[in-house]
Parts: sequence; C-alpha cells; structure tokens
Amino acid sequence: MEDAGEHGVSYIKKSHEARITFGSVAHNSLTSFALKSLVKFLDRASDDNDVKIVILASGGGSTFCAGANFDELISIKEQNEAKAFFQNFGNLILAIRNCKKIVLCTAMGKAIGGGVGIISACDYAIATQVASIRLSELAIGIGPFVIGPAVERKIGLAGFSNLALNPTEWQTANWGKEKGLYQEVFSTDKQCVEYVNHFVEKYSKFSLEAIKELKKMLWYNTPDWNSLIADRAIASGSLLLRDECQQALGAFLNRKA
Repeated sequence: MEDAGEHGVSYIKKSHEARITFGSVAHNSLTSFALKSLVKFLDRASDDNDVKIVILASGGGSTFCAGANFDELISIKEQNEAKAFFQNFGNLILAIRNCKKIVLCTAMGKAIGGGVGIISACDYAIATQVASIRLSELAIGIGPFVIGPAVERKIGLAGFSNLALNPTEWQTANWGKEKGLYQEVFSTDKQCVEYVNHFVEKYSKFSLEAIKELKKMLWYNTPDWNSLIADRAIASGSLLLRDECQQALGAFLNRKA
C-alpha cells in the first residue's frame, strides 16, 4: 500500500514494514504541516497489526534533516503560534516514543538541530559516514530544549552538552556511533540500504507481541515526557520571538539568498 502523502511526507507499507519518508528542497527541513503528517503516519503504523517495523528516512541529498524550517520560524510573530510550532516537533518525538513498533532511522546525510533529535528518538539508527551531526540552536538565540530529552537519553549528558554548547562545530558519524546515536555506520549508501533490508527481513519473522513489549521496556523511564516537552516548547517559543533570535534567523536567510 502506498500513500502519496502530504507536505513532503509519504507512507509506503510493504508486508510487515512501514516506510515513512519526508523531504523538502530546504535541506529536508520540516514545517509544522510536515511534522503533523509524520505524526499521523507514525500513529497509522503503530495501529496496523501487520506492521512490525517502521523505517524513517528523508528524501535524499547531502542533508538528512536540517531540523526546523527557518522560513516558517521567522514568519512566526505570536507566542501561541511559536509554542505550537515547537510542540509539533515535540509531538513527533512523542509519536516515535509511543509507536508500538520499533522505529529505525536511516541517516545518509548531515543532521542538524531537530534532525539530531529525530535520530535520537528512534529505537535504532543506521547511518553513512557523511551523517555528521550538529546542534545549531544556541547560535540563533534558542536551544535544543524540545529535542533535549531524546538526545540526552541516547548519548548521555556529556555527549548532549558537547553538542549543545558547541553550536557551530560538527561531530562525525563515527563520533555518533561511539556515543550510541548510531548503531552502525557504513561507507556507502548501498551498504546502508542492504543492511536495513537485512534488518527488516529479520524483523518480519519476530513476534509482534514481543516487539510491543520490548518497545515498552526500552521507553519505561520516560513517564514525564509529555509535560517536560510541553514546558520546553513554551521556553523555545518565548526565545524565538526575542529580537536577537529574529535577527539571527534573518541574517541566516539573507546569507542563503
């Protein structure tokens, strides 16, 4: 079954696998509409008893995901709208967490900001050597608040601090593997795809009920994430509307133009 999708997000179901792909010309950055579509498709996969594993991937290019769409961010002028945008990102993190199936991420390009958060939230992540990572939020006057719980859970406080406090520096994919962000790092896209296909084939033979119980166990220590992420979305929204953040976003978009 294939769903043409919406807002750059597509859903393809094949046997026991659901593949969710997102993309945009702006380095696969995510608008609020795309974030809502991702949540909808993750919920669909979670409720489908034929699905045992979800593959989350981007549409290609040199960047896996650049995080939030800056054009949308700079257009936001009201506190409620700002909070809602970051809550949409938080809702994606929570949808991955709440999905009853294992969510596997394939990163075959750089990940920035929210892109790192998406990878961190997934249960398993496969990458290529070009999938370097950076948390750029502090450089534009905000911080990786909403994605923070997912990143810290995956790579620990020391690793998260390293990324969050050095917003202009990249860390390599191999660094990410050493910290536990990636389970495997391959030299080529072909090797990455072959491994993912092998992984999916194995999962098609596993017990669905056992998978559901394992997923619950992996996330057992996150009961407060709904309220934590909601609080972080408010903080991010408030900082977004400050002059220094708006000026930093404007300067970035002017350079891009």
